[in-house]
Amino acid sequence: MANEHLKIRESAIRVGEEAPDFVLQDQNKGEWRLSDAVKKGDVVLCFYPLDFSPVCSVEMKCVTDDFAKYASKGATVVGISCDSFFTHKAWADSLGLKQTLLADMHRAVCRAYGFYFAPLNVSSRGTVVIGKSADGKGKVKWVQAREIPQGMKGDEVLSAIS
Repeated sequence: MANEHLKIRESAIRVGEEAPDFVLQDQNKGEWRLSDAVKKGDVVLCFYPLDFSPVCSVEMKCVTDDFAKYASKGATVVGISCDSFFTHKAWADSLGLKQTLLADMHRAVCRAYGFYFAPLNVSSRGTVVIGKSADGKGKVKWVQAREIPQGMKGDEVLSAIS
């Protein structure tokens, strides 16, 4: 993937900043580009450490359970971890997940958004809501960084979406 332009951040991206554009493969080995998704409405990036782990499984299952709520607000929700697209596919199929899962195998995106957990060489846990700015680029609307054991609260994320 062409993500060489991404710069490493030491802390989570902040509200009001331009969202770094990126391309990653999804669980079906298709290319997914942030700038394309932002043109359609808000985008929710859900960073999480590992597929098949307990908190991540509950968290992503909750996203699937609320999928219609996100869609009714015109938002696209994607999960991002450092697992491969093969692992994402197996996990999505086993849980019946509806959202797209993106494979950040080189850790470029989680590092660019400030969600990298070095002790395990994986993404940390956090959520970023991105909207479209006046110039058509992605702009960070809401950010929540969480400790690894803390799952996302869907109601908080939904309230951040236009």
